[in-house]
Amino acid sequence: MKYSWKNFSIIILVLAVVFVWYVVFVESRSGLLVYFFDVGQGDSIFIQAENGNQILLDGGPGDAVLAELGGVLPFYDRTLDMIILTHPDADHLNGLVEVVKRYKPKMVLETGVLHDTAQYEEWRRFLDREHIPIARAKAGEKFLIADGVTATVLFPFRDQEGQKPKAVNETSIVLRLDYGETSFLFTGDIEAKTERMLSVAQREAIDVDVLKVAHHGSKTSSITEFLKVVSPEIAIISVGRNNRYGHPSPEVIDRFREFGIPVRRTDISGAVVLHAFVDGTYEMGSR
Repeated sequence: MKYSWKNFSIIILVLAVVFVWYVVFVESRSGLLVYFFDVGQGDSIFIQAENGNQILLDGGPGDAVLAELGGVLPFYDRTLDMIILTHPDADHLNGLVEVVKRYKPKMVLETGVLHDTAQYEEWRRFLDREHIPIARAKAGEKFLIADGVTATVLFPFRDQEGQKPKAVNETSIVLRLDYGETSFLFTGDIEAKTERMLSVAQREAIDVDVLKVAHHGSKTSSITEFLKVVSPEIAIISVGRNNRYGHPSPEVIDRFREFGIPVRRTDISGAVVLHAFVDGTYEMGSR
């Protein structure tokens, strides 16, 4: 019996040491990590700053986001510093409904536009019941995510709370993320109309290194005028395999090719991971 307890104590000690080293080396990685999750036909992006602060931008169309989060978060971490809902269409919202059942967000950033779906009603009830602080997105608002990491809202240009727009895609939050010398542009599902407005009103702000392609590479987005201004070093398309919409559009892919912009796609590569460093360099990979 004594021998058994001794072995048990050694096992516990070893597990404790492994846990401590996991926290030291895995959670204290330098730089900024941006994961473009593979959630099928939808968007979900996870951002982790060097200080451990975490943002989830959209949740995809279902519960696939839970497995993706489980692959990057330690089992004991059940909080998110911010959840951003770019707009309440199912392929961005539904996964968030599943996320908030398991992870507690400290705050939510959204537009406040209304949507007639059961998932949207469930989302609203949860935020109200749990008293989650909600910020309404409007151009010019800036959030300090960590030392040297800022997120700036570029669109919408005006308050949209309580509105019921016909073109929900065009209400999407457009967000710029800056870390050191590296910049990102997250575009939700905006289409040509909003891209044209941004190309004029936010011309300098949308000139970035990494572009999350709007609306899964639909032919209604990624217009020539917009791509000329953004001029990214790389573009990421979040899209489902063999989706019924034909995304990404061949003409959009051709457009990126003409501009010499490399494209990474979640339907081909799986989850795309970008590890950015403060000096402006970054590494790309898949998970």
